Amino acid sequence: MKNIFKTSSILFFIIISLFACNDTNEKKEVQPENKNVVEQTGDNQSNSNEIKGAKIEDANFIVLETEFGNMKIKLYDETPKHKKNFLKLASEGFFNDLLFHRVIKDFMIQGGDPDSKNATQGTMLGNGGPGYQIEAEFNDSLFHKKGVIAAAREGDRINPEKKSSGSQFYIVQGKKYTDEELNYMEEQSSAQSYILNHEDIFMQLQELQNKRDNSAIDKLFDDVINKKDFVLIKIPDFKRTAYKEIGGTPFLDNNYTVFGEVIEGLDVIDKIANAQTDKNDRPTKDIKMKIKLVKE
Repeated sequence: MKNIFKTSSILFFIIISLFACNDTNEKKEVQPENKNVVEQTGDNQSNSNEIKGAKIEDANFIVLETEFGNMKIKLYDETPKHKKNFLKLASEGFFNDLLFHRVIKDFMIQGGDPDSKNATQGTMLGNGGPGYQIEAEFNDSLFHKKGVIAAAREGDRINPEKKSSGSQFYIVQGKKYTDEELNYMEEQSSAQSYILNHEDIFMQLQELQNKRDNSAIDKLFDDVINKKDFVLIKIPDFKRTAYKEIGGTPFLDNNYTVFGEVIEGLDVIDKIANAQTDKNDRPTKDIKMKIKLVKE
């Protein structure tokens, strides 16, 4: 069944590093280079907040505007730190004119890097942020179905607490899964949890990944699954149903904080995800955003 995801190594790499803000081997947080990353223009200050004279706590929705249409997004009360931070940045105009700098069809669209504002084509993006992280707010009822917004972060190796980027986020497109695929994913994610808790096996995996020896990596995963103390972590039925009927990216659950969902404009995600991209998954034609706060 390994043809479902090509190899175990691909799935493992996606989970620990895809949203790692271009994680490097250096054990440090990504910090802005002595500059004010929240560069507000007069237009940003006057147009970013649709709630005249109200506090950000009064907002219960945001509207993310793009050339492909608008997405109305509800932020979850169950993730108060992420909600408050996102509303604060949006009210300051932080996100206005930033790019969706990373787009992967059938997976996700990613933005929120302040370095993407006015970035020339070919510039490597994904390291920018406001200079702080947010504590993870995992909630088993909030998962990676299509349309959810979640926080990007640095990889597990330098960020074992899975703290979120202060500004980078992604919106899930994903795909619909079969029961067979979800069963396979249960095994793989359970094996990954096992490996992360056994340093000797994790070091073996890193060495094999460096060698790009996918056959040996698959065997390593199979050996882990067959160990006597291996425990299979099941996908709950309510998630399984959503991933079959709505779609999403189940292999990211409990690894990145989900803090809201698109309630209008799901088709906009598909339009952006279909954009032509370069070798770094950046759209070849810039896709800018503006975010406004809305109270209803």
